[in-house]
Amino acid sequence: MSAPLVVLNVVGLSPYMLGDNTPNINKLLSKGYKSQPLTVEFPAVTTTAQSAMLTGKQACEHGIVGNGWYFKDLAEVGFWKQANQLVQSEKIWDVLKQNNPDLKISKLFWWYNMYANVDNSMTPRPHYLADGNKIFDLYSSPNGLHQQIESEIGKFPFFSFWGPKAGIAASQWIADAATKEFELNTPDLQLVYLPHLDYCLQKFGPNGQSIPAEIQAIDKIIGEMINAYPQNAEFMLVSEYGITQVDKPIHINKILREKGYIHVRETLVDSGSYKNKSIENIDCGASTAFAVSDHQCAHVYVNDKSKLAEIKALLLAKEAIEQVLDKQQQKKYGLDHERSGDLVAISRSNAWFTYYFWLDDNKAPEFARTVDIHRKVGYDPVEMFIDPSFKFPLLAVIKRVLKKKLGFRYLMDVIPLDASLVKGSHGRITDTPEQGAILVSTSNKLQEGKAYRQTDVFDLILKHFQ
Repeated sequence: MSAPLVVLNVVGLSPYMLGDNTPNINKLLSKGYKSQPLTVEFPAVTTTAQSAMLTGKQACEHGIVGNGWYFKDLAEVGFWKQANQLVQSEKIWDVLKQNNPDLKISKLFWWYNMYANVDNSMTPRPHYLADGNKIFDLYSSPNGLHQQIESEIGKFPFFSFWGPKAGIAASQWIADAATKEFELNTPDLQLVYLPHLDYCLQKFGPNGQSIPAEIQAIDKIIGEMINAYPQNAEFMLVSEYGITQVDKPIHINKILREKGYIHVRETLVDSGSYKNKSIENIDCGASTAFAVSDHQCAHVYVNDKSKLAEIKALLLAKEAIEQVLDKQQQKKYGLDHERSGDLVAISRSNAWFTYYFWLDDNKAPEFARTVDIHRKVGYDPVEMFIDPSFKFPLLAVIKRVLKKKLGFRYLMDVIPLDASLVKGSHGRITDTPEQGAILVSTSNKLQEGKAYRQTDVFDLILKHFQ
């Protein structure tokens, strides 16, 4: 029987980071492990990268063209969906179990976790109540797994997994839960997601003064995990992408709206913090064209195909936009799938795309100033900040929490609308491999001189069990 394999997805870890700040990874490298750049698939975003590694396919086959896309039959944008059925290719566990039905596999916090054909899984999954509130919780299979682990190590720190308090506590809890899950279930393959660097690198950029300490913090967790597992366990470290310094937000939907391509619905709101106030929301089905923004990539869906050429020319004329791919050009990147945009815009290395579609901040929808990963037509890294206009930010948060506890209607509207706060992003292929993703594996698994792609992770895992 093969030794157990633990695959650690250390998000945001890049080859250039290895050195004085990574003593525990260095120890692995001194014990027969090898490190090298891992060529990413496009777009270099979480769910696309994970799907590439777990299927061995590109987005044109597995269908995960980004963290979200336009569901044309619903005329709605959907981000951060969880059902494993959305991934349209065979996964590594399907192939492994065909060869050995008794192989035990655990999937912890990797995306598209729900209903995957694995033996044990855990992922964030709040309960949404009828009164608009939500209960922060996990989803696990078999039922009761996360409750058992939480009873031993404490509740999952949900607010450090995303939002203004995102930080090391979430990755520490996941690591502790993974070691506990290994003790309970002794899986042959355990997939573990450690997101910490993703937060600080986007918030402060790779040049941020705190980044060396943040690298040391995640390296410490990796060291603790290595020491906690049986001596015969093997580890594979991967990352989804590298993060580069940015200083230029691109409001792609505002560009489209100014040309009349975007249609909005205007609504009068008189509840919570909004008193008799007019707000706007995008109407995707009625728009000529709109963009689903995803870091440094934006899928542009064009309902009126006669406008394709002029919209492409409009976007290419913007200095911060590096490329605009039509469906034919998307084939080069393995992205030509029915879910991808009619056009796909790629930013320059120092830029990224916001989802903002309003031209007047006073008419921004109420969820724009909240942490709301599902209703926005794009990824919003500004959710990691509290509005700097608050003189007493902690007091602003406490005031809203008290309203909730007292049973009043409230809105946690503490997120700013200033995209210039974001200092790091990803999604395009980085200019150098050293800035990109990383692969650390036992040297006997790696072919000498081969440049590995994320799709090769599938074969490396398969090879381990052969």
